[in-house]
Amino acid sequence: MTVFATGRLLAAQPAPAQPITLGPATMALNGPWRFSVGDDPAWAAADFDDSGWESVDLTPAPGAHDGDVGLPGYVPGWSKRGHAGYTGYAWYRLRITVDSDAPLALAGPTDVDSTYQLYVDGRRLGGPGVFFGTTPTVYSVQPRVYRLPAASSGTHTYVIALRVWMDPLDAADDGGGIHVAPTIGRLDDINQLYQVQWLQTFKGYVVDAVEPIAFVSLAILALVLMACRRGEGYGWLAAALLCTAWLRSNQVFFFWTQLESLRVYDVMTAVLFVPLTFATWTLAWRDWWRLEDHRWVPMRHVILVLLLIHVAAALVGRPWFALEASHGLKTAADVLVQGVRLVYAVIYLWMIGLALAEHPKPSNLLSALAAILIGMGLFASELSAIGLQGIWFPWGTGVSRTQYAYAAFIVLLFALLLTRFLRYAKLWQR
Repeated sequence: MTVFATGRLLAAQPAPAQPITLGPATMALNGPWRFSVGDDPAWAAADFDDSGWESVDLTPAPGAHDGDVGLPGYVPGWSKRGHAGYTGYAWYRLRITVDSDAPLALAGPTDVDSTYQLYVDGRRLGGPGVFFGTTPTVYSVQPRVYRLPAASSGTHTYVIALRVWMDPLDAADDGGGIHVAPTIGRLDDINQLYQVQWLQTFKGYVVDAVEPIAFVSLAILALVLMACRRGEGYGWLAAALLCTAWLRSNQVFFFWTQLESLRVYDVMTAVLFVPLTFATWTLAWRDWWRLEDHRWVPMRHVILVLLLIHVAAALVGRPWFALEASHGLKTAADVLVQGVRLVYAVIYLWMIGLALAEHPKPSNLLSALAAILIGMGLFASELSAIGLQGIWFPWGTGVSRTQYAYAAFIVLLFALLLTRFLRYAKLWQR
């Protein structure tokens, strides 16, 4: 297969193509691409003149990968290319000439902020997003294979256009547009690449799929303890474990399936279950250490007020909520969310200190360590903000600080619950 690629499409005398001869392999279409912000359906046409557009090279640095699951070939988005703060539509276009008698296919980009539609020679081949109305519905960008139109002869020129939408929810310092370039090749080779890409995506979230099972199992054990020993408070612990399990598994559900949109994911996590998880864990440790005896701190009322403020502020701070609201109001809501998180952190650390000060026994030392481990997940963004490394890439797959902390927490909490169960068993035998 020989590929001739040009970075622009001219009305006459197109720029000379550089020939590349390949065996049974694939080729990343790094460009340079033609790029423009904005949106116009006419930009999909094969004969559209994009010579006045910007030029964007998607060639990654050696060994570059994304900062989440380890997808190779990562490049910064348009926020680092002169369009900082921009969200909305943009287009990429590339003209290639391919010399091949074999069926050809394109592996779609595996990392895009936030979704895309693919056009080849003016015809839409598909994409992960739903582009109806003024705001597309965003689903996770997953590996995809697009079979290219068959050529009438061995040599064919394709005009590839990608219509991209960046949702304000994905705004980031290096966000915007394509981060991993699409790849062209023979159909069989692209299908093999597709399997490799899915394997990388699977490995990146498999820990998040396994840990919720352990959290649910621990919640069941906590409920069994509560049934066996009336008067002992394990209800909030079970609720906290179930909330945490839901948060972790919902991330897997979003990235492994196309059943949940980005907006639904955001509501269920940032607006609902993140505040609930903060509240339930605070009350769970209060019951574990029996701190309810401190009547001068009406903990339940404090946590309820914080929960309501957290949910309300998170909702107002969403870029899709109350579109008539001023930017200043949304900014104030974000500051309020950070303030509530800080109050939670203070209460959380205060309870750990109080438990150790009043009952410095080995079991409390272990439970304090468990609280610290789960807190590393609860306050992950705050820990990253002070410079702690948040992710490592053993064997090329991203494993986060939270995943390590939760794995250690699961083992430790199981030991603590089992110890209490054995202690209750001895009391029953007397």
